[in-house]
Amino acid sequence: MSDNHARLSPALVETIAGLSAGTVSTLAVHPLDVIKTRLQIHRNNSQTPVNALTILRSLVSNTHPIQSLYRGLTPNLIGNASSWALFFYFKSIVETQLITFHTRPSQPLSDSGHNVPLPSRSVLTPLDYFLASGISGTLITLSTNPIWVLKTRMLSSDRGAEGAYNSMWDGAGQVFRQEGLGGFYKGVGVSLLGNSHGAVQFAVYEPLKNVWRKYLSQDPLHAPIQDGKEEKLGNTATLIISSSAKIFAGTVTYPYQVIRSRLQTYHSEKLYGKGISGVGIKIWRDEGVRGFYRGLGTNVFRVLPATWATFLVYENVRYYLPL
Repeated sequence: MSDNHARLSPALVETIAGLSAGTVSTLAVHPLDVIKTRLQIHRNNSQTPVNALTILRSLVSNTHPIQSLYRGLTPNLIGNASSWALFFYFKSIVETQLITFHTRPSQPLSDSGHNVPLPSRSVLTPLDYFLASGISGTLITLSTNPIWVLKTRMLSSDRGAEGAYNSMWDGAGQVFRQEGLGGFYKGVGVSLLGNSHGAVQFAVYEPLKNVWRKYLSQDPLHAPIQDGKEEKLGNTATLIISSSAKIFAGTVTYPYQVIRSRLQTYHSEKLYGKGISGVGIKIWRDEGVRGFYRGLGTNVFRVLPATWATFLVYENVRYYLPL
């Protein structure tokens, strides 16, 4: 097989790497996602105090603890794997267009009249990465919000509890019968606002990668890049850079996740208020600023392992696929 047939397009490489990363990270940290979701929908005025440890104890004390810890895995796995795959696919396309935009006036032509290969992504600015991630995130949100509604409701209740869905497909049928198509898009407004999280994260992550690669390229002891590939981001560097970007973005944008979880759960209007503003006002009135950051500690603990798994798999798969 020739090299032309063996190699994959950049967008397809990004898609495969994203799919792999989303699958591995979801399987690794799903139990923490269950705990985080239940913390987010817990109201401060409930009679029984709730924290991550009490929720964990209740889950493992069930007759089937593994099933309890992995309740809602199907929609979470489908949603995360497909979201990461599509996110990196669209992000790659938008970034390519932005590179073309930045370099088109001075882009030379080869002897055959065709454009020479585009420069690396190092020409992109933090704003470019913010835009590429924001646009990609918006497309993904509109495509996958129904999955997240089902996931949130399944994670927020035990199997066999009153009103709990027996499966993802049972839940989809109930939502459609009881709430119509609109039920699948509860919380979509706040989820669209939440795209700022991914946009901020990649506006930090990608420039930090470029800075690190520039530093390595100036090291006389460092081996030169071969075959036109980007410099491989080492595993240690991946852990440090991805953690920094995730913590920064997560802290800045966490309140939207609390509002989204409450909007998407059962009987949300009765329990938490109507719409983004209604839920936000109720949280502020009943719980104060702390209400917007309920579950943040668990979320940081949860997202860091997920972030490590996601970006370690993504960077390694992306590098070793034939491009």
